[in-house]
Amino acid sequence: MTIHFIGAGPGAPDLITLRGRDLIASSPVCLYAGSLVPQALLAHCPPGAKIINTAPLSLDEIIAELAAAHAAGQDVARLHSGDLSVWSAMGEQLRRLRALNIPYDVTPGVPSFAAAAAALATELTLPGLTQSVVLTRTSGRATAMPDRENLPAFAATGATLAIHLSVHVLEKVVADLTPHYGPDCPVAVVWRATWPDERIVRATLATLQTAIGAEMERTALILVGPALAAEGFEESRLYAGDYDRRFRPVGTEPRFPDAK
Repeated sequence: MTIHFIGAGPGAPDLITLRGRDLIASSPVCLYAGSLVPQALLAHCPPGAKIINTAPLSLDEIIAELAAAHAAGQDVARLHSGDLSVWSAMGEQLRRLRALNIPYDVTPGVPSFAAAAAALATELTLPGLTQSVVLTRTSGRATAMPDRENLPAFAATGATLAIHLSVHVLEKVVADLTPHYGPDCPVAVVWRATWPDERIVRATLATLQTAIGAEMERTALILVGPALAAEGFEESRLYAGDYDRRFRPVGTEPRFPDAK
């Protein structure tokens, strides 16, 4: 029997992979992070499934539930919000399962930064402007940031920053970023991307705090960088008419003359 770790996506119940949906439907036990995973996803559970909200549970209690299901020969759908590769607390659960010799697999989900970018209808990497996205956060009570991972260091690269779990320290975020991006750098804050109560504020570093006012909740993502409002960027060479590529040979001596 297998513990299926499933990325449940950013909020909208239809933003889950088909694989994730089918694993939920085939698992007689479902553990879900109730504070962030939409209740609508639980409708995919089979009739009579044991459904457990892990929000009030400790790590020991979660592992005990997983181990009990394994001992009973039952597959488990373990739902986490967004994608499991970042800030999911999956790693510590997998380590415990390895020690217990309990098999598991991982199904990815739509991450919150991708959902926020879609809500903004924005490409975060534009030719000639920026080709990197940094996913980061500020220190919190649950997890401190390593000293070498700080906003000024990331801002110095000029990359697009996706800053999670940090809207409650917005003043510090703005102070750390402004010397590197400038006060006119575009910023967007997206609360609960893809949920029915999704909210978006667009501003600049100089105007962001005034634009948001007192509306600050931790379930928000701050996106910062020139790509958020750029119009004068270069066009990609990928689709240029004179760009010789495998699927579109160009010129008298193309690199891939026999490509079809």
